Amino acid sequence: MSRAYAFDPPHYTYDDYKLWEGRWELIGGTAYAMSPAPSVAHQAVSNKIARLLDAALDDCPQCRALLPVDWRISDDTVVQPDNLVVCHPVDGAYITRAPELVFEILSKSTAVKDEHTKFAIYEAEGVRYYVLVNVEDRVAKVFHLCEGRYVKLADVADETVEFDLGKCRIAFDFGRIWLR
Repeated sequence: MSRAYAFDPPHYTYDDYKLWEGRWELIGGTAYAMSPAPSVAHQAVSNKIARLLDAALDDCPQCRALLPVDWRISDDTVVQPDNLVVCHPVDGAYITRAPELVFEILSKSTAVKDEHTKFAIYEAEGVRYYVLVNVEDRVAKVFHLCEGRYVKLADVADETVEFDLGKCRIAFDFGRIWLR
């Protein structure tokens, strides 16, 4: 006969997180491994997004495109968006304020977290635009924060979407991110 034991799972903090090797996210004190490494298709699309964002922001000195970087939301929540745009000064090794624009590229291992957990976090933290990129289907779902809630702007494949980042506006051609 087996016994059931009741125990509380560990509740990690940023102090624990910064000692870990490899890529992790910390959400509400729960550790999420960022492995295996993203697929080649995921990385290729992320690189294209980064290049397009960087070029689009050439004329906006206040905003910049970043690849995965720690966003320390609280002592027990640290996430790493795939691609992001910040329009505020960044000091130190991580950001502490919400980005204006976040892209998450879906994979089988992260889709549920990206579509639900991170969706709720980004919405609550005030990320102006959230884009979920499905590489397999070649579709991106674009959400805009309106009165504290995300509203879907569109499902896009080859369209151009204009993002009003507050300090600047950029036109982003989704047709240029897909693998050929």
